[in-house]
Amino acid sequence: MSIMTHRTTFSLDDQTISRLKALARRWNVSQAEVVRRAVEAAESQPNRGDALSDLNNYHRAGGLSADRANEYLREWNEDRNEWGRS
Repeated sequence: MSIMTHRTTFSLDDQTISRLKALARRWNVSQAEVVRRAVEAAESQPNRGDALSDLNNYHRAGGLSADRANEYLREWNEDRNEWGRS
């Protein structure tokens, strides 16, 4: 384990604190270790671009076909209209 040289203070809501403490108990580590692991996990995620780029990348990777995507959007719009929203 490396030597910790920085101390910091965070202001977190009650739900986040509860989740942080629960993870620390579950993993049998300190709350600081939970934060370190969360930062490492977040950093290892692919860099996300804008939504349109993400959709285009998904399409190129063999994701949803254009026909299925259009069908989904039609269904979504129909549902939205039934809710009385436009």
